[in-house]
Amino acid sequence: MQFYYGKQMPLRVLDETEFWKQQEAEHTVVMRELVTNLEEEYIEALKRWEQELDASHQHVKRFIETVIRSHNTISPALHQQVLELVSFCLQESVAFIQFCRQIKNGSSAVSSNPTAKVVIDHIIDESEYFIGIAQTILYEQN
Repeated sequence: MQFYYGKQMPLRVLDETEFWKQQEAEHTVVMRELVTNLEEEYIEALKRWEQELDASHQHVKRFIETVIRSHNTISPALHQQVLELVSFCLQESVAFIQFCRQIKNGSSAVSSNPTAKVVIDHIIDESEYFIGIAQTILYEQN
C-alpha cells in the first residue's frame, strides 16, 4: 500500500482498489493460460470474471479522476460514493476468492497440475491482501 497519501482518503483507498482490481482481472488470464486443459465451464466463467473485474477497475479509475479534479474538496456525497464503491469491490473480491477455490477444488485439470494449485493459492492470497487493506481503510472511516 502506498502510504504517502497520509490521511488523504479517498485517494489512498481508490489507488489500492484500482491496482487490485486490475490484478484480479489479469489473474483470470493467468489461470486460463496456465491450465491449458481447463474445463470449458471454468474458462467461460473466468472470461466473465475478467469482464466484471475490468469493469470495476474502469469504474474506480473514473472515481480517481473525479477526486483528482476536485482538488481534495470532496463533498460528503462523493465521499460516501467512494466508500460504497470500495465496499462493492471488497465484496467482489470475496466472491472472486470463492470462485478461485471452486476452480482449485473442482477442476480435474487443476488437481493434476501442482503449479496451478500454487498459483491459484497465490492469487487468493493477493485478493485477501486487498480485502485486508480495504477493510482497514473503510473501518478507519467509521
